[in-house]
Amino acid sequence: MKLTLKKPTKHEVLKFLRYVAIVLIGNAITAAGSAFFIIPNNFAVGGTTGLGSFVRDLTQKEWAVSVTVYIANISLFVLGAFMLGKRFAAATLLGTLMYPTFLSLFTVLNSAYMNANGGMTIGGGGFMCVVFGGMLFGLGIGLVVRVGASTGGTDIPPLIFKKYFGAPVSVTMWLIDIGIIVLQIVKKSLENVLCGVLIAIIASIMIDIVSPIGMKKTQVKIVSKKYREIREMILNELKRGVTVLNGQTGYLKEKCFVILTIVSNRELVKLKEEVQRIDPEAFMTISTVSEVRGRGFSSEGIALPKEAEVLEDLEEVGVD
Repeated sequence: MKLTLKKPTKHEVLKFLRYVAIVLIGNAITAAGSAFFIIPNNFAVGGTTGLGSFVRDLTQKEWAVSVTVYIANISLFVLGAFMLGKRFAAATLLGTLMYPTFLSLFTVLNSAYMNANGGMTIGGGGFMCVVFGGMLFGLGIGLVVRVGASTGGTDIPPLIFKKYFGAPVSVTMWLIDIGIIVLQIVKKSLENVLCGVLIAIIASIMIDIVSPIGMKKTQVKIVSKKYREIREMILNELKRGVTVLNGQTGYLKEKCFVILTIVSNRELVKLKEEVQRIDPEAFMTISTVSEVRGRGFSSEGIALPKEAEVLEDLEEVGVD
């Protein structure tokens, strides 16, 4: 049997290019914050960058930062691909490779700048470098997360702990980053370690502004004539609970049905894409809720009834 590949549409190509561009820009911004403001001033920092900085302090080799980040990112990527699946690997591969690449490039550019300016770093050191380093670091990660991708590195272990043990991603991420920052007190001053804690706080604020993560989740309400297909997509692909609400249009007073669901911010990207694919005319509202608990979201999974039973239940409440 001859296998025919569907040619992507112009819209799909542009969408993919936009995705790649945002991931590249996000990783470049994060690497710029590290290479220009954090690493040259010897500030402590979390993530694989912090591990690289720790190894650099031990070996006194400037190139140790990039090499360590490459090794750590690739190792964690392989672990994540094995434990979280192919879809995760595809969304993370670009960030895993590009962040250390940009970091190496910007480290060379920063060294050239410092040599040309008598050893003076960009920003001149001090508190301004803490602020701008933290802002750029968080902004870049926020952009990457916003399109449903990952920068790789220490983003991966929290996702594994979440999947297998139900541990909150934000808590695990904080523990790992703070642990790496505290580890660096072996070779850094207490002042630089405290600056690292401040950088982590500023970065987390920026991430929250650009792409909210952590305990906050997203509530989505969808009005569509194709509510059945959308409902099945949310239940079967996103594995999230769905509530079908009775509604009425305000002008014509026609009966309609509203799909209510709660998703994570990473899943929101896919939800919007799938709803748009199923019904381009669907009406959707998106809002942030501070915390979500209960079956269908915080539980490991939901037990789906048979389709026949679902159809009977919908008919009973008047859903055609």
